[in-house]
Amino acid sequence: MTKKEIALLAVEELGKLYPDAVCSLEYSKPYELLIATRLAAQCTDARVNIVTKELFVKYPTLEAFAEADLAELEQDVKPCGFYRTKAKSIIETAQSLISDFGGEVPDTMGKLLTLSGVGRKTANLILGDIYGKPAVVTDTHCIRITGRLGMTVNSVPQKVEADLRKLLPPGESNSFCHRTVLFGRDICRARSPKCGECPLNYFCRYYAKLR
Repeated sequence: MTKKEIALLAVEELGKLYPDAVCSLEYSKPYELLIATRLAAQCTDARVNIVTKELFVKYPTLEAFAEADLAELEQDVKPCGFYRTKAKSIIETAQSLISDFGGEVPDTMGKLLTLSGVGRKTANLILGDIYGKPAVVTDTHCIRITGRLGMTVNSVPQKVEADLRKLLPPGESNSFCHRTVLFGRDICRARSPKCGECPLNYFCRYYAKLR
C-alpha cells in the first residue's frame, strides 16, 4: 500500500470517527485564536480555555492587549505557564497587528511568521481555521499518528508538514489535523495506544509490527 493510499484511508476513517472535529481552543475573533494558540504552548487547550474566558472579557479589544500592563498581563496568563514570555509576546503581537496590518490578522504564511512567537504550526492553524486555506498543523499528535501509519518517516514538524502536503487532499488537510488531535488523545496515545480498538489498525504499519 502506498503512502497516498494510506493517507486517503486515514482521512476516510478519521472522518467517520470525528465528523465534526474543530479546533478545541475557544475564540470569537481571529486575533483571539492567535492569542489562545500562543498560550497553548506547553499547556493544555482545556486550561487555556479557562484562562481566556476571563482574559477576553478583561481585554475586549486588540488595542486593550496592545496597551496592557506587562506585569498585570503576566499574572493573568500565569496558569498557562511560561507566563513572562507569553505575556510579552501577546503584547508585541497585538502592537504589530495594529501598526503593521491595520488591526487584521494577516492571511499569508510569510506575514504571520513576522509576529512574535508565531511559528509554522500556529500560522497553519490561523490559515486553515480563519481563512479556510489548505493547512497542515503538525502538533505532537499529528506527527506521532502519521509516523505510525507510515505516512512519513520524519519527526521534525516542518518536514512532516511537507510530507503530508503531498499526500492529503487540500480540502481535507485542516480537518484531518484536528481529527488527529482527538484520535491521539482517545486511541493512538503516545503511551499504551489502544491498537486493538483502533479502526485504522488494518492498514497501520505500527500495529503490523506488533502482531
